[in-house]
Parts: sequence; structure tokens; C-alpha cells
Amino acid sequence: MEYFFRFEQPWYALLSFAIVAVAFIVRRLFHKQILFRYSLGQQLVADNKGSTHPYAKIFFVTNGALFCLLALLIGKPQLVDSRSNTVVDGVDIVLTLDVSGSMQLQDYSDDERSRFDIAKQEAIRFIKKRPNDAIGLVLFGNAALARCPVTMDKKVIVELLEELALGDIDPDATMLSTGLITAINRLKSSQSESKVIILLTDGEPSPGDIDPRVAMEIAKKFGIKIYTIGIGSEKDEMMYHPLYGGMIQKPKVNAALLKEIARETGGQFFMAHNDKDMRSIYDTIDQLERTKHESPLYSRYFDIYGWFALVFLLVLICEQILAATVWFSI
Repeated sequence: MEYFFRFEQPWYALLSFAIVAVAFIVRRLFHKQILFRYSLGQQLVADNKGSTHPYAKIFFVTNGALFCLLALLIGKPQLVDSRSNTVVDGVDIVLTLDVSGSMQLQDYSDDERSRFDIAKQEAIRFIKKRPNDAIGLVLFGNAALARCPVTMDKKVIVELLEELALGDIDPDATMLSTGLITAINRLKSSQSESKVIILLTDGEPSPGDIDPRVAMEIAKKFGIKIYTIGIGSEKDEMMYHPLYGGMIQKPKVNAALLKEIARETGGQFFMAHNDKDMRSIYDTIDQLERTKHESPLYSRYFDIYGWFALVFLLVLICEQILAATVWFSI
């Protein structure tokens, strides 16, 4: 763990300290001590009868400390653990998304969203529903990319998905098994008893991809379940190509392969034809078994202004007690 100190509102803290500094400078330059003249004052000083107690200086230092503590409180101090683990009650999950060119297809005329858009939106909804799970993101097209490590920081992974666009990696192939092995690599060191890959694709592996059986064997070795989701259609269908101006064979899901991957690794296969199917599938997966484990969290913030407030109150109370009792008659 690596801790460091910071202010949640650094500009407020800076402004507060500047005001305190200016106040002390003004006091130093323009303050005049109040003097009282007594008939026997000179004689008392000559006989060393005057008070030499430094209470005035003590009060000055105490008040200065109180103002500084107040400036700290305004800035809201925090202790930050920049790389820590936290115990959670959930599952380690890697979303493995197909970003090949065929994901830009639209399956229904009454829905302008592409398969890719639907997959993104429902994945984001799924992530937001699972606050206790560590989730990572892997993309695959003509290559595979680990876009985000397994993390509890949902804000980061949601932002990455929102910014994701087709073409971020080469979309001219579907290296499904390569994507799976990349996702497995992200989970192999996980200490969770439940490790899950959610694989979403609308096609079948391209020539030159790794044998899917290799990915299945590696997943079983590390105890990783693979839930497979096919989006589109598993039937032979024709479609009008907007660029070529003719009818072509519509890419179809290799349902047999996805069923085998799920069955061999202890997962399940789902088929999504539209956004409602996709949402229902994610809701089903949302019922996964849970287990307590440690997961990495990029930054944890601990508010410590309460301790500063406590010190402020204790110093203030002590000053008031001393001023009203012990030092009152000095």
C-alpha cells in the first residue's frame, strides 16, 4: 500500500492559508499593544514585581494554530491509498467483446442501433449493477487487446466502454480464441473462488486463429467459467450490403462452438437477437454465485478531516478553560 496526503478542495485550502498568512502579517505590522499606566508602575518594574508569565505569547501561538487547523478543515484533507486491495463479496469478471466489422450491422429496421451499440449499452448497465465485483475488459477483432485490468473502479471501465468505437483495433477478422486466452491471462492470478469470462461475439473464428480447444483447456486449468453470448442470428440469412449494392450472406453466429466453450468450462450459452434479449441475459448472469476475496482498487480515499476537527475543538476548549481560570488573574 502506498499512502499520500491530499486535499479534496486544494484551492479552498490554499485560499484559506493565504488569508491566515495575510492576517498575521497585518497584525505583525500594525498591531499595537494596549498599555495601562499606574501610579506605582515604575516602582513595581524597578523592584521586579511585574508579571513575566508568557501567557500572551502562548495565546498568540494557540490562536495561530487554530486558524491553521481551520484552513486545513476547509480544504477537506484526505489520505489516499494509491494502490490497494479491498475485500469484496463478488466475482472476478472479464468482459470479452467482439469488435470486428460485422458488429456494425443492424438487425432490425425499427432500431437504429448496431449490434456493437447494443452490446456496449447493456454491458455498461451490467457493470453498474455489480458494485461488489472486480471487472476487466478485453477486446478482439483481428487482434486481441486487454483494454482494462480487473478492477473495482467501475468509473474507469464505464468511461472506457463509452469511449470505445469500432476501428479502435483492426476489425477485419474475428480472433475469438486469441481474445479468450487474453482474458484468461487477466484472471489466472485472481484469488477469487469464482472467475468468469463473458464472451460476446456475432460470428465465428477467422482463419489463422488459435484452436478454441486450447483456450478451453487453459480456462479449465485455472477454474474459469466462460459464459458465451451470441448476438445476431445462428441461421443462414441474406442481407443488403449498403456499399456493394447487392445481397450478401449475413454473418452468422457459430452457436455450436459457443455452446461447446460454455459447456466445457462450466458456463452457459445464450443467444441475443435484440436489446431485450441482451438485457435478460445479463440479468441471468447477474445471479452468479458470490465469494469473498481481495480485489485491486486503484485509489481509496480516506477522509481524515474529522481528526483535524477533533484536534481543533480540543485546542479551543483548552484555551478557553485556561483563559477563564488559571490565567484569568495573571
